[in-house]
Amino acid sequence: MTEPKGREAGLQLLREHALIAGEPVTSAKRIAVDDPATGEILGHVPDLGVVETERAIQAAHDAFPEWSRSDPHRRSAFLREWARLIDENTEGLGALMALENGKPFEEAKGEVAYANGFIKWFAGEAERLLGETQDTPLGHVILTFREAVGPCAFITPWNFPAAMLTRKLGPAFAAGCTAVVKPASQTPFTATALAELAYRAGLPKGVLSVVTGDAATIGGVLTASPLIRKLSFTGSTPVGRLLAEQCAPTLKRVSMELGGAAPLIVFADADLDLAVAETIKGKFRNSGQTCVCPNRVYVERSVADEYARKLAGAVAQIPVGAAFEPGVKVGPLIEDKAIAKVEDHLAKTAAAGGKVLTGGGRHALGGRFFQPTVTLGGDDALFRREETFGPLIPVFAFDSEDEVVGKANDSEFGLASYLFTRDLDRALRIGRRVEAGMCGVNTGLISTAVAPFGGVKQSGYGREGSTHGIDEYVDIKQVTLNLR
Repeated sequence: MTEPKGREAGLQLLREHALIAGEPVTSAKRIAVDDPATGEILGHVPDLGVVETERAIQAAHDAFPEWSRSDPHRRSAFLREWARLIDENTEGLGALMALENGKPFEEAKGEVAYANGFIKWFAGEAERLLGETQDTPLGHVILTFREAVGPCAFITPWNFPAAMLTRKLGPAFAAGCTAVVKPASQTPFTATALAELAYRAGLPKGVLSVVTGDAATIGGVLTASPLIRKLSFTGSTPVGRLLAEQCAPTLKRVSMELGGAAPLIVFADADLDLAVAETIKGKFRNSGQTCVCPNRVYVERSVADEYARKLAGAVAQIPVGAAFEPGVKVGPLIEDKAIAKVEDHLAKTAAAGGKVLTGGGRHALGGRFFQPTVTLGGDDALFRREETFGPLIPVFAFDSEDEVVGKANDSEFGLASYLFTRDLDRALRIGRRVEAGMCGVNTGLISTAVAPFGGVKQSGYGREGSTHGIDEYVDIKQVTLNLR
């Protein structure tokens, strides 16, 4: 029998239920999930509330003692089997994500591989939960252990529905934590499909639940519960602030990956063709709807016009279309208000004297499609304050290092940054001066399972991925021995 391909493979993984302790849960009250490219309703998920969320929390609490005390090599073996099943279902998971998110099918399959990288990485980290020994001045010996922090709550966004989930679940499971996941209502199917694969891989019942429904209701229950010991959130800064405040009474461990307004700096000595190509790679993934994508580009004045001309020429050639059309690189935006925000930023740029070099409006395809757009000039202040979260690149000229570093840092955000130069001294100097948790030098792609991902300032705290990622899910316990 021929395996299903493309759209059909995705529909075979679509489940119109939530999962509590691994068991399907439905509800008379439901939330519609649509295809951003067409507006077609793909299906519905339960609109769960307080009672169901509390059941999921209790399940995570009940499962925690046995799971946290399990052999770390057993947890590693589970993660490796889960990774194998994800690899086996790349076609279907990618298609399901493309349907509910709108990103091109090939890009979605790439996200599945990227997401699975975290599972594979933390399968290894599970086997390396190392402790320490230390002699003391009192003649004692101190042993330190890294122990699972407890049941965790994860609130994940719609823009990377697979990767933002596995980047949290990978280290949590490796450490021995249990989890309750609240996925974005725009893209819940990917989370449920991944969770069902986790249970097929041998995850014990109760270790993972996926609850769908109103974000404020479910988030309120998760943050208020004393049984949840850790919250990890990826999303906007205003929502992150609210969740952190709600977690304060129970003193939860909290990690936040919040908004960004990433600067990209191009110096006159840079390889402009490379800078253009990497700017496009960084900006147009998921139609510009990424927290680390370049939000504002600063180019040294002597090459600003040339760079902008090359960039506009390349951007004008980017194929736009629905997820399963061959060769498509940019899909629709997630919802109508996303289109309105791009239009607002364009209007304000024009009012400040900026010029549109290519694009500049809604795409001929209609609906939620928007033309990939490049502007030159105007006032960069707007883009220091707000993420566009769409396919718009504003380019501004600068004259000196101090000027551009000042502009790069004149933002409440500090997630990602990028710079292009052939001068290694400058790369390190500017890379250290820019206030961001991450900096890409001569590259527009900086995220991988082996890199510590996270920001500073109002872009949040905590790190995901890398050897540091598991630290967010463990407490350090010391045992002092009086050896006689």
